[in-house]
This record gives sequence, structure tokens and C-alpha cells, in this order.
Amino acid sequence: MDYSKYFADRVVPMKGSAIREMFKRMADPEIISLAGGNPASELFPSDELSKIAGKILMTQPTLALQYGTTDGYPAMKDCARARAEKVGAVSEGDEILIMTGANQGIDLFAKSILNKGDKVIVESPSFIGSLNAFRTYECELIGIEVESDGMNIDALEKALAENPDTKMIYTIPTFQNPTGTTMSLAKRERLVELAAKYGVLVLEDNPYGDLRFSGEDVPTLKSLDKNGVVFYAGSFSKILSPGMRLGYLIGPAQLLEKTEMLKQVNDVHTPMLTQLMCVQFMKKYNIDTYIKKNRELYGKKCKAMVETMEETFPAGKVEWVVPDGGIFLWCTCPGIEDITPVVDRCLEKKVAIVPGSNFAIDPFAPSNQFRLNYSSASVEDIKEGVRRLGAVLTELL
Repeated sequence: MDYSKYFADRVVPMKGSAIREMFKRMADPEIISLAGGNPASELFPSDELSKIAGKILMTQPTLALQYGTTDGYPAMKDCARARAEKVGAVSEGDEILIMTGANQGIDLFAKSILNKGDKVIVESPSFIGSLNAFRTYECELIGIEVESDGMNIDALEKALAENPDTKMIYTIPTFQNPTGTTMSLAKRERLVELAAKYGVLVLEDNPYGDLRFSGEDVPTLKSLDKNGVVFYAGSFSKILSPGMRLGYLIGPAQLLEKTEMLKQVNDVHTPMLTQLMCVQFMKKYNIDTYIKKNRELYGKKCKAMVETMEETFPAGKVEWVVPDGGIFLWCTCPGIEDITPVVDRCLEKKVAIVPGSNFAIDPFAPSNQFRLNYSSASVEDIKEGVRRLGAVLTELL
């Protein structure tokens, strides 16, 4: 039976994540994955969290296993506030909502403001999870090129002038997914000014901001906002554990009221057990010491990847920008139109990478770009994976 006729119109254009599809093909333990976006599992504080979870279930079983409030457990909201205040991402009159992962916050915020046909400006390329959320609400995506120092702001201003009905700008300004680039301070200031001038909301997605291993911190867009146009999505996934599904959304209470209502419909509340585990971990341990370990390891892994790329990639055939943090590195092959043969050949050679089309405004158009991840594999596997990739690039380019 053909079930395609039953699909809602809004989901027909959606294309699944190539990363998730690739996982299905990676049951072979010999495959080295440079494709995912997972944090380093060796850094998970599993022993500490195991003890914390056991104690909570022994001493606070009703609190942990009963329904909670939709906006979040108060002490968990305090944890989120403390993290956000470090980067100036909380203003007077703001509400904080604890979400089941930051991606839920992005999705439900979009759902609360977007109508069919609304225009949303996004970076090109950008994170597929957010792009698919916006596509689900049948809005029109307007892509702005990502340069080495972030979104092309002149192109953004032109797009805003030509599309006065734009409702939102979505951006990952720090260690952007997938490019790993960081938006300069000058561009951040202009973006916030333009959003206020044109009356457009900004959704700042910052899951990687804590993972800087070189260079200087840059102020968040939220900290630069004086007009209440910037909303902020934060996450504990990359600094504590992605499986705990803990994120948060911050912005003026009047607008987030509807997002909270949508969350109540969606999943009632974020699981109480993981909220309580996070609260207890924050009380008992210094999260910044833990984050420092993340930064040191990711810096080491990124260095190993870049050095091996320089040794093994064919000269003049591949371009990339070395990130100052985060977990991704973006590559462009100017001499070809479509990276798909490289991706397929890499799988034959037991190494996985992600094609750039996965992050494009038009996911069906060919792309000559690909994303690499250096956080989840070991240093030895990173070097071997890049060597195999280098051999494929030399063969095909």
C-alpha cells in the first residue's frame, strides 16, 4: 500500500538527516565516523551521575517520578540562569523555559510565531534540525552565506530590505554548525541593529559556546540586544550529557508564554529525573572544571585532524577554516560540483563524512562541501579516518 497520499503537505518537502541515515549503514564496527555531532563519551561523568541518580531515587522518588511543571523545576531554571548570566543572555523581564533539549525549544518557539508563508532568514549552510523545524511550519527560508567570520551582513541587510515581512532571523553565531565559524563582534552588533530596525526577531542558538579552545570569547547577541528582539537557546547536551535532553529557552515572557503552552501539549514537561540530576551535579561539582576538560580534549582532537588533513589532502583541491572551538570543521572542494561520489567512496573505505547538501536551504541540490566532526572519535581514529579520506580525495579529485 502506498501511504504517501496521507502525508501532510508541510512534511512532504522534508529530507531526513543524512547523519541518521548514515548511522544505519555504520553497523560495521570497522567504519570510522567523522560524521556525527556527538560529544566525547569518554568525558561523560557517568560515575558521578550514577551515584546522583541513585540517591535521588532513594531519597526523592516522588519528586523524581511524578509530573512536574511545564516551565521547568525551579532549581533547574536557576542552573540555566546561572549559565546564561555568564554570557549576558538574561535580561530584565525575561522568562526561562526548561526544554527537552534545545532543539525542542527552537521547534516550539518557531511553532509559536510562524505562519504558512512567513519568511525566515537563516545562515547558509545551517543546522538541519532547525531547518526542518522551519520547513514543517511551511515558511519560506532565505539563506545568507556564511563567511569565515560569520553571516554576510551586507547580504542580510539587503534581504531584510527586500523582504519587509521577514519574521525571524535564525543564527548559530559561535562555532556554527556545520561550518565551525564564529561571527565577529562587528557583525553581531550590526545584526542586532538591523533586527531592531526592521522589527525582526532573532533566535540565537548557542549549544557550542562553552567549547572554545583557542582565541577570545565574543559577546552573545543576546547580551548586545537593548530592544528585546533576541531570544536565546542554550543547552547542557555538549557540556554534561546529550542523553539527558536538557536545554533552555530565554526571552521576553510575553512571547514565551505561548511556547510554554505548546510544550505542555508536546510533552507536558522535561523529565524530572534528569532535571534533578543536573541540579545535584551543579551543586556538588564545578561544571567549569569539567568544561575545561572538554575544551582541552577537543582542542587536541581538532589539532590532530587539521595536521593530518594538511599531510594527506591533495594540495589545492580542498579548502577549510580552522575553528577556535566547537566540534565541527567544514570543507569545500572548488573543483567539483557534487561531493556524493566522495562520500560513497569513503564508506567503501570504512570512513564516514557528511555531505554539505544535508545543511543546505535546498537539500536536493548538489553540493561540493562536506562536514567533519572531531569530538567523538579517538585521536588515533581521527588520524586514520582522515588518512582514508585523504586517499579518496586524491583518487577522485
